[in-house]
Amino acid sequence: MKMETLGRCPVCGSEHHSPYLVCKDYTVSQEEFTLVQCPSCGFVFTNPRPTEAAIGAYYQSTEYISHSNTRQGIIAQAYHQVRKITLRNKLKLINELSPSKGKLLDVGCGTGMFLSVGKADGWKVSGIEPDPGARSLAMKETGEIIQSSILESYTNETFDVVTLWHVLEHIHQLDATLDWLRQRVAGHLIIAVPNFQSYDAQEYGKYWAAYDVPRHLYHFSQQTMRALLGQKGFRLEQTLPMPFDSFYVSMLSTKYRDGKTNYLEAVQKGFQSNQWAKHNKNNYSSLIYVFKKI
Repeated sequence: MKMETLGRCPVCGSEHHSPYLVCKDYTVSQEEFTLVQCPSCGFVFTNPRPTEAAIGAYYQSTEYISHSNTRQGIIAQAYHQVRKITLRNKLKLINELSPSKGKLLDVGCGTGMFLSVGKADGWKVSGIEPDPGARSLAMKETGEIIQSSILESYTNETFDVVTLWHVLEHIHQLDATLDWLRQRVAGHLIIAVPNFQSYDAQEYGKYWAAYDVPRHLYHFSQQTMRALLGQKGFRLEQTLPMPFDSFYVSMLSTKYRDGKTNYLEAVQKGFQSNQWAKHNKNNYSSLIYVFKKI
C-alpha cells in the first residue's frame, strides 16, 4: 500500500513531531499506524498515512456503517436508532442558525440521510460524497445529483449552511479544502469531529475506536480546531456536544480491546464520559463546532 509522510504540522507548519500512539485498524486491514503530535501546537495526526489514491481500500467493509446502511448486528442497529435522534438534532440546529432555511450543502454526505430530512423540511439541498457506493445510495435517498469531488464542485456557488459531519478528519487535501470552504460559506459552517481529549479517549487509549486509523488522518482538540479554522478566517460561535457518541465509541472500543463487546461497560463509560465532560471544558467524545466567516 502506497504511503506518504507529512513533513510539517497541518495546523502550525512546524517541522517537528514526536510519536504519540500506535493504533490498529480493526475495521479493514488489521495494520498498525502511528499517530504523531506536534510539540508546538499539540495537533495529533496519522503519519505516515496511505496516499489519497490508496485510502479507498481502507473503506471497503460492511463494518463501515455510514457508507453501507447495513443493519446487521447489534452495534449497527444501535447506530441507526441513534441516527434518527441525531438527524432531528442536526435539523434543529441548522433551522436555529438559518430560520429562513435556504441552501444546504453537506460535504461527505454518506448515504444522504441528513440531506433527505433537510429537503423534506424545505431546504434546497446539495451533497458531495466521494465513495461511489454511498453516493449511489444518497442519490436514491434524496433524488438529487450528488457530486463526487470536493474541490471541483460548486465552484461558483455559496450556501447558507455548509456541514461536515465526521468528515474533516478524513480529508487529505486539508488546506485546499478549507480554502474551498471559505468560498462556499455564505452563512454558517458546521464541523463535527471526534475529540481525543475526551474521557473515553483517555480510558481506551490505543483501542479508542474514534482514532479509526488510517481513515482518520487528523485527531482534533478544541484548541487545534479553533486554531486551524481561525487561520482560514472563521470565528468559532458555538461548541456543542454529541452525547451519544461516547456510548457508541465505547461499544466499539471494548470490542477492539477484548475481542467482544462489553455492553454494560460501554454504557457505564459513555455515561462517565459525558458527566466528566460537563466539568472539564466540554470535552465530550465528539463535538460540533459552529463557525462563521470573519
